[in-house]
Amino acid sequence: MTSLTRALPALNRFGDWSADLPLRLFLAWEFFESGLEKFNGSNWFADIQSNFPLPFNLLPASLNWQLSMWAELICPLLLLLGLGTRFASLVLIGVTVVATAAVHWPAEWSGLAELARGYAITDQGYGNFKLPLIYLVALLPLALKGAGWLSLDHWLWHKLGYCPRNAR
Repeated sequence: MTSLTRALPALNRFGDWSADLPLRLFLAWEFFESGLEKFNGSNWFADIQSNFPLPFNLLPASLNWQLSMWAELICPLLLLLGLGTRFASLVLIGVTVVATAAVHWPAEWSGLAELARGYAITDQGYGNFKLPLIYLVALLPLALKGAGWLSLDHWLWHKLGYCPRNAR
């Protein structure tokens, strides 16, 4: 048996415990930072309320601000703990989709080539949806698979006697 074939099972076991942790830490940091900015800042949602997708464009800007702020403060803590990870990920996916539609998506675009110019960090007149897309891609595995073994979710499921497929 080569050293590589001996190392792969150990690497797999380590990955089962920790592969999702970097995503959880990264996303918790990013979203919590955004929530803190809202908590310490003033509501600017009234300026973009008309850009919000249904049903959020029908809600008062102050309610949207509160919903966004608390989602960005509470859900990152849940991700950090690995508690309710799928729920927290889905909520943050919703926040990100709304933010993309309201702030980051280009106001007008005539073709895919022009839309692709919005795949940027800063808005040069074509939107700037690169970071929200990165967040969506990072949230997706957590929403689909959960937090992994190094999480309160995993611990609670085992305490309740539920052993999901591939769990030890």
